[in-house]
Amino acid sequence: MTITILFVAFAILLVMNVPIAVALGLATGLAVVYSDLPLTLLVQRMVVANDSFPLMAIPFFILAGAAMTYGGVSKRLVAFADSMFGWMIGGLGIVAKLTGVFFSAISGSSAATTAAIGTILFPEMEKRGYDRPFSAAIIAAAGETGIIIPPSVPLVVYGVIAGVSIGDLFLGGVTPGLLMGVTLCFLIYSISKKRGYGGEKFKGVPNIWKSFVSASWGLAMPVIILGGIYGGIFTPTEAAVVAVAYGFFVGFFIYRDLKLSDLPKVFETAIIGTAVVMFIMNAAGLFSWVITREQFPAQLAAFFVSLTTEPIYFLMLINVLLFVIGFFINASAAITILTPILVPIVIQLGIDPVFFGVIMATNLAIGCLTPPVGVDLFIASSISGVSIARMSRAILPFLGWLIVLQLVVTYFPSITMWLPNAMK
Repeated sequence: MTITILFVAFAILLVMNVPIAVALGLATGLAVVYSDLPLTLLVQRMVVANDSFPLMAIPFFILAGAAMTYGGVSKRLVAFADSMFGWMIGGLGIVAKLTGVFFSAISGSSAATTAAIGTILFPEMEKRGYDRPFSAAIIAAAGETGIIIPPSVPLVVYGVIAGVSIGDLFLGGVTPGLLMGVTLCFLIYSISKKRGYGGEKFKGVPNIWKSFVSASWGLAMPVIILGGIYGGIFTPTEAAVVAVAYGFFVGFFIYRDLKLSDLPKVFETAIIGTAVVMFIMNAAGLFSWVITREQFPAQLAAFFVSLTTEPIYFLMLINVLLFVIGFFINASAAITILTPILVPIVIQLGIDPVFFGVIMATNLAIGCLTPPVGVDLFIASSISGVSIARMSRAILPFLGWLIVLQLVVTYFPSITMWLPNAMK
């Protein structure tokens, strides 16, 4: 009965459009009251949910992304991508997606990537005659890889909860993230060709080299992070601190776009971003604790095993489950809730938990583009002034392509695992 109260209350609160963290907390509170447990447990378990040293990487990666954004990295990445692809059919849309891939390797957040790219490129796309809903959909899709390509905040969350190497997860996310980023460029090209969205004149190889040199400090950050982790120089948490120091150094002393007067905005962005993620994780951790206490994971595991013991069919079922959940819950919350439930089943079926963590991230990344809680949709809508309804229609081709790619990544594990295996 406790589980029924928990899920029914949570569903009702979501339908009432209550913020996800509050809905999780209130639903869990009702379940705790029904179980006659002391309410002090709510506070205790919320604290325990975030009482982990590796989770300190999250605020530092968010701060590093904010420092790089205000420090001028995003506009240099845009200039570099534009020098290479801006002359093509649909060039500016391709530039948006590729810059999103580059910036994902800095921010670790789809929302931050969407905001950084959208504020720069949406006005330019509008000037060059791109349809507004299509432009807004491209901007939303540009941020989708932010939670797949390292440093990914949801992968950090999964690694902590599942007890899996965050470094392996980061490496596992590289190829699927690049695959999704690059192949979406072909979709943008195809749609742009039908609609007649051309590019500007090619500015030559010297311009590419010049823009590459300018953007190289930003491009070097993911190399430093992954190289440092796998070189045994620092842990993922320490890598996040290094990223912050590097971001401020580049912003203040290399590009000199970051001023002392910008620091309040940088820290405000990082504090708000961290508070949102951690509040959701607190509430989701509490929700997950009640589920685990009621032995729901064991019951669900038995149910899934009764349906199939074949990893192929199990992964199909899980992909459908995650896709539906992504409509209503953001990636960090979904991972916090589902990881303790699903990972024991995954291990029982002989599926690599690193591979499964990346599968969860890639699937839930699609949820960033689906209403009613797709954060990238809302950010792109806010930047562009295009309604969610009009954007939702324009985003459908992207969603269809991402679903196909999700199946490819799911059933060809080597796409995810070749890099972590190569580094062992």
